[in-house]
Amino acid sequence: MKYLIVGLGNVGDEYAHTRHNIGFDVVYSLVAKHGGTFKVERHAYHAEIKWKGKTFICICPTTYMNLSGKAVKFWMEKEKIEPTQVLVVVDDLAIPLERIRIKPSGSDAGHNGLKSIQESIGTMDYPKLRFGIGNDYPKGRQADFVLSKWKKAEETIVQKKIDASVEAIEVFGTQGIATAMNQFNNQVYQ
Repeated sequence: MKYLIVGLGNVGDEYAHTRHNIGFDVVYSLVAKHGGTFKVERHAYHAEIKWKGKTFICICPTTYMNLSGKAVKFWMEKEKIEPTQVLVVVDDLAIPLERIRIKPSGSDAGHNGLKSIQESIGTMDYPKLRFGIGNDYPKGRQADFVLSKWKKAEETIVQKKIDASVEAIEVFGTQGIATAMNQFNNQVYQ
């Protein structure tokens, strides 16, 4: 069984380790944990890892956030992976910093990366791991907030959630999305 694990973010040093790039950070951690290595390939940084008899095709699109769907569609077709076997890791303003939320489908919720994926693959019925980034910003400063680095006081929670997200991806691939949802959706990370 093969899974496509997608971390959303933007390429470039100025975006590294920002709230908007948490998808990249989670997928990098997954690949590092399993001894994988990323290569620059078509539309993405790409790595393949195997664990408990499953293959995880891991990508971080190099198309920039607003064209993420181009990379996802390409890799789904190349690897012959159905939407239910895809898991997209994405930042989410509507979810508190202390939480992650896994769902089997759902709208783009105004996120340009998810919007691009939905348009490219023709469905919103694919699993998402939404990494809460909170919404602690002044009115009209949303873009600045999502592109900002984590505050020092947030770093411990963020690292705990990255580790939990990696574990959630492993559970998704080996035990299914329902088990992953039950195990991680009600956790509060502090």
